[in-house]
Amino acid sequence: MTTESERPTGHDPVAQTAIEGADDVVLPFAVEALDVRGRVVRLGPSVDTILRRHGYPDPVARLLGEAAALTVLLGSSLKFEGRFQLQTKTDGPVEMIVVDFEAPDRVRATARFDAGRVEALGNAPLRSHDLIGHGHLAMTIDQGPQSSRYQGVVALEGQSLEEAAHQYFRQSEQIPTQVRLAVAEEFAGGVATYRAGGLLVQFLPQSIDRARLADLPPGDIPEGHAHFDAQGVPEDDAWVEARSLVSTIEDHELVDPAVSSETLLYRLFHERGVRVFEAQGVREQCRCSPERVMAMIASFSPQERRDMVADDGRIGITCEFCSRRYDLDPAQVEAQVAAG
Repeated sequence: MTTESERPTGHDPVAQTAIEGADDVVLPFAVEALDVRGRVVRLGPSVDTILRRHGYPDPVARLLGEAAALTVLLGSSLKFEGRFQLQTKTDGPVEMIVVDFEAPDRVRATARFDAGRVEALGNAPLRSHDLIGHGHLAMTIDQGPQSSRYQGVVALEGQSLEEAAHQYFRQSEQIPTQVRLAVAEEFAGGVATYRAGGLLVQFLPQSIDRARLADLPPGDIPEGHAHFDAQGVPEDDAWVEARSLVSTIEDHELVDPAVSSETLLYRLFHERGVRVFEAQGVREQCRCSPERVMAMIASFSPQERRDMVADDGRIGITCEFCSRRYDLDPAQVEAQVAAG
């Protein structure tokens, strides 16, 4: 999740891409002077389709939009045909979030929530941790049936998704990482649409000594002469600068259609020189299909399949992600199960 195989598409300060300023795009970049690499994601129609389809309350929609942006930022680094999944399970008003990114470009997402608890929070602006509560966040890389899955788990104890991502990289990847996420509604022509954006930057120095700096104790360095991370470990000056620049990003800059990813990166890093690489498109698309639904039903016992039959004599299955309804004949289901 930490290396890129992009092809340069231009020169400093910011290279041009074939889809500059477009929505539903991931744009990789590098700031060689600071030994950092990262990605910017801008989601437009894809995330609006996901959020509008289920009619989520606005706070839930914004939280799920953040989760979608974070998942695309992380999943788009996969260099194989596989799947990256982000899932939360908590005691908060939003009980569960699931976002799937299937390489190279497909994303889907869904959330389960307690409508009464969400409504009880009132109309004041809510932060993500108000909705998440306590539980855990799992990030899973699935490379297919021939390979073992990798999963990292972070305890959710009232922090935001951004903070949970930072914690994940500290404990699982041990790579200095900074993440920014934002979701907003755009009003144009009397129509409101959701937009989401995110930026991820990682410190990846080529020097082994600098890469290992975070493993060293503070020693006797006088206070004020070095920067330290949350564990009291000294940080590289280049990473401190990069992290400080990223912290200046305003939410609106990540979602404003008038501020392209290229423009945002230039604003942040033009003094150091930033290179962007070939952009990658993102699209909303569910993985469900009649074949997958049939395989899912076949995994249940005969009694459980009989219990699925409704009063009209049919088995009805609705996909939680895309809301597609599958209407199945129980006799055909049993015949297919018998056929293997």
